[in-house]
Amino acid sequence: MHPLAERIQKQDMRALARAITLVENDDDQKLTLMSDIFSIKKSAHYIGITGSPGAGKSSLINRLLTYLRSLDLSVAVIAVDPTSPFSGGSLLGDRTRMNQHFMDPGIFIRSMATRGSLGGLARATKDAIRICDAYGFDIVLVETVGVGQSELDIMKVVDTTGLVLTPNSGDVLQIFKAGIMEIADLFVINKADLPGVEKLKTTLEEYMMIAQPKGWIPPIVQTISTENHGMAELFKRMKEHQDYLYETSQGFKRRKQQLTLEVYELIREEVWREVRDAIEKDSAKLKSLNDVEADPYQLAHSWFQEWMSKGE
Repeated sequence: MHPLAERIQKQDMRALARAITLVENDDDQKLTLMSDIFSIKKSAHYIGITGSPGAGKSSLINRLLTYLRSLDLSVAVIAVDPTSPFSGGSLLGDRTRMNQHFMDPGIFIRSMATRGSLGGLARATKDAIRICDAYGFDIVLVETVGVGQSELDIMKVVDTTGLVLTPNSGDVLQIFKAGIMEIADLFVINKADLPGVEKLKTTLEEYMMIAQPKGWIPPIVQTISTENHGMAELFKRMKEHQDYLYETSQGFKRRKQQLTLEVYELIREEVWREVRDAIEKDSAKLKSLNDVEADPYQLAHSWFQEWMSKGE
């Protein structure tokens, strides 16, 4: 077994952080480590929190953490922040909002930059979740970046997805355009002390009447994170959804879908790494990339075919 996996199994926090860094950096040991990590996976509840910018996701998670610790539950938080297209860096502001929990040994907070990945998540998010699960956390919370309509990747990695909305923000009109409404296992109306709560709730109820969800009907929970209101109800609904997944065939179907998507993604990463390395070792190909007028379709097709023929 990989040394880091052994240390994680013994709940070594330093090993936990180092393993996540290793997968973020796409280290050569990644697949070996993650295979060993998978063998010691446990039964954490994976919860995703997504929504538009300014909906109060981080503040909500901060309050939820306090409530979960009052229940003596250990929690890992994977907070995904957008990467600057100019500097390549990330503000990682969620660590600032949750700083009151840093000294709590029952809470682990890790910020991850998207590094250009779309869909609201970092490329290594699923690996980080599995590592936290193997460590033994009861709950793994994942907060996506606030990118609105493209935050659909969260459904590929968690059990329960909470979509955070706010009254009078106009975000409902935006999310109706995309599939993000369809991935929500529960709706969270945050900042429920603002005007327009009933209108938003009615809109959501009308949406569900039109969508006619089969089986699980996403509940609507009202919260006021600034006043620590609604956290017990929120977690109660999350647990009800987890129970529903385990008691019905939906849990199996979701895990099967996630496994299929993950296998394809891992294969795609391996192929991409091999093709990229082949290109970067070929000076003629690198020279072709300096020609801004070059046909990218033709180059991609011919180089991939060449790589395929060499592999035969």
